[in-house]
This record gives sequence, structure tokens and C-alpha cells, in this order.
Amino acid sequence: MDKTITYFDDVGKANTEEVMKAAAKRADELGIRHVVVASTSGETALAAAEAFRGQNVELIAITHQYGLKESGKWEVDEGKLAKLEELGVVMTTQSHMFSGVERAISKRIGGASRADVISDTLRAVFGKGFKVAIECAMMAADSGHIPVSADTEIIAIGGTRQGADVALVVRPAHSFDFFSLQVREIIAMPRAKEE
Repeated sequence: MDKTITYFDDVGKANTEEVMKAAAKRADELGIRHVVVASTSGETALAAAEAFRGQNVELIAITHQYGLKESGKWEVDEGKLAKLEELGVVMTTQSHMFSGVERAISKRIGGASRADVISDTLRAVFGKGFKVAIECAMMAADSGHIPVSADTEIIAIGGTRQGADVALVVRPAHSFDFFSLQVREIIAMPRAKEE
């Protein structure tokens, strides 16, 4: 198989539109019906909704867990959430797969957990957006928003800081079965990595 991968010179929000176009094109080619996108405020999810408009896909936006910035609150903009709901986009959240309780233990007693090692390895070798895309795929699986099986493929979209700069074709897995997750294709990613 010979397919094109879109590479960006730098990370971040400036790549969002191109990532969404490339992901929508590949979803159409493969007949993919589930797309997971990282979106803190809802802005990136709105960009995805626009890019995938008219395609037969279920769009699941994954946001930061409640309390990440302020105890008991999430960072989703309520106006954007209303628009996303109108468009049929599911917005969901849960504890981050590569942190959660593990991060609390590391902060309290020091050292790095095994989950920290996986997270830091993905971030250093492939980039932050790549790590985020994989994490969001597991969060969507654990929330029951996407099917999980040996023959299921989804598109997972992540970003560095804001926006989107990575799109992957993924065979998803639940967090307890992390090593069954497979990155089947890289659709787009930055060549540079955030240090």
C-alpha cells in the first residue's frame, strides 16, 4: 500500500485545518465510522465537525478531566458545548490514561510510574500530539463511545498545546488492555517535537 503522510515543520494549532482535511479524506477512503478528537474548550472539536460534515462518522470529543485546572470544574466552553451537541458531537471526559492516580503517587512519594514511562516515551519519540491521540482513543474506548474489537479501526486526532497536529488510524483498546492498541497508519504529524 502506498499512502501519503502529511508532515508539518512545527507543532500546534496552525496545523489544525490540514489535519482535519487529511483525516476526513482517509476516514472516507477506509470507511471509518468513529473519530476521536482531543478538545479542551470545544474549539478543535468544532473544527473537526466542520471537516467531517456530510460524512457518516460519529465524532467523539475528549476533553480534560474535571478538576485539572480548578477543582470540580472542566474547561469546556458552555457555548461551544451547546453548538457541538447541536451538531451531534459527543463531548466526554474521564481521568487521563497516562496519569490519574499514578501521577498522584509520583507527586507524593517521587519517582516515575510505569504509566509515566509510557507517556514520556510516546511524547519524546513521537511528540505530544501523538501521545494525546493514543490517550484519547483509550479514553473513548473506556467511556463506551467507540467499538473495540480486533477488526475495528478509528481515527484519533491529538495536538500539542492547542489545536490538532496529529491524526492516526488506530485499532483501539481499553486501558487495561493497552498493549492491544495498534497504530495502523500515520495520517499527519509534525516533524519537530516540543522539547
